[in-house]
Amino acid sequence: MEAQHGYMTEKDKYLSRLRRIEGQARGLHRMVDEDTYCIDILTQISATTAALENVAMALLEDHLRHCVADAVTAGGEEAEEKIQEATAAIRRLVKS
Repeated sequence: MEAQHGYMTEKDKYLSRLRRIEGQARGLHRMVDEDTYCIDILTQISATTAALENVAMALLEDHLRHCVADAVTAGGEEAEEKIQEATAAIRRLVKS
């Protein structure tokens, strides 16, 4: 049986959010192509970055609530691996 990821119950929501972000990125391309004012482009970049960060935080929360919690309940080496994996992901998010 294939593993069920924590985000699977919200997959449609994530895909919808990612499609919107994809549209924002295309909009950025169009803004540069059309010589839009720098500050307007930077404002859109900020909005796109915030949208990506929101998706990342939601995915992290789902991962902690499902994958990590299940591993901790089961115990053993997998629990420690999932905690280390989540810690590394948090570290990457904080650095970005």
